[in-house]
Order: sequence, then structure tokens, then C-alpha cells
Amino acid sequence: MTMRELTDRELYQALQYAKSQDENAGRAILQQFQTEQPALAQTIFGVFSALIADKDRNLANLFMDLCFDVICVFKHAFGDLPDQRVLSMEWLQNTAALLDAELQAFMPGNQMDTKFRDKFQNRFTERLIDSNSQPDLVKFMDETISEYVAESPTDPDALRTTRTMIFVVIQLFCAMYDQAERLAKA
Repeated sequence: MTMRELTDRELYQALQYAKSQDENAGRAILQQFQTEQPALAQTIFGVFSALIADKDRNLANLFMDLCFDVICVFKHAFGDLPDQRVLSMEWLQNTAALLDAELQAFMPGNQMDTKFRDKFQNRFTERLIDSNSQPDLVKFMDETISEYVAESPTDPDALRTTRTMIFVVIQLFCAMYDQAERLAKA
């Protein structure tokens, strides 16, 4: 299926699909994701969640739940996830390199002037929002995070990191499906 912005109905159906998965089906979806996209799975569930967990473990758990929802939404709306071997390591490395410089601003313990850190973090978030990669999904995820924070106040840095990382995950999925589509047409 061609990568495009989801309609409200498609997004609702895909989110219903995600929420309807029982534990065994959920485990199978995650296992398939880790098998077909080991580098991306490690980045999302290892690196990104650890960045959040350093500040707020409960928010990190919410982030991982939302990432599962993202995996299910893309799988339901656009078909099976592209295999890492099809996309090529070069593509993955190039995509990761583009993100790396600005992501450094989110790394705890990274020696960086506060003004630069804030500037990089804010620019990165604005750029992701402006990219319009599945804006309704981004909005839904942002609202879910806001609802969580309303019930359980959290560290502002952890909150900003969580919002940014979920934007990154959605952006990566859009890029992954776009690349697979380009390769299929080549």
C-alpha cells in the first residue's frame, strides 16, 4: 500500500487493531519487528527508552507502549514492516546519521551549553512537527502523553524527550515505508 497520510477512519481502525491485540499476539508482533528490523528495534526499545528511563521509568514504559501502537498502526495501515535486509544497512546508517547530531542534545551527561542544547532540541522537535509525517498519529500520541502527565506529573525534560522520541519513531517508520516503496518501484 502506498505511504500517505492516514484518514481519521483509517487511523481509528489501526489504533483499534493495536488495542485489540492480546498478550500473545502482541508478543508475536514485537518478535517479528525485532527479527525484521533489529537495528531499529534496538534503537527504539534500547536507546530511546533508556534516555527516557534515566529521567522517568513510568514515562519510559508509556513510550514503549506507544511505540507498540505505532508498529501496529503502520502494519495495519500499510502492510508488513519492510525487512532491514531489503532496505540496506547503508540506508539505515544514512538515516541514523541525519538524526544523530540533533539527538546528541538529548543525551544525558553530554557536555553541551544549555542554550545550544535547548536550541537543538527545539529545532529538532519543530522540524519533525513541520514534516507532516502522519500528523494525526503524532497528535494522538501527543494527546495520550498529555493525558498521562495530567494524571501523573513528571519531569519536564523527561516529558520533552518522550514527545520528541515518539515523533522520531513515527518519522523513522514513515521513512522506512517510503524507502521500501521506492525500492519496490526501482
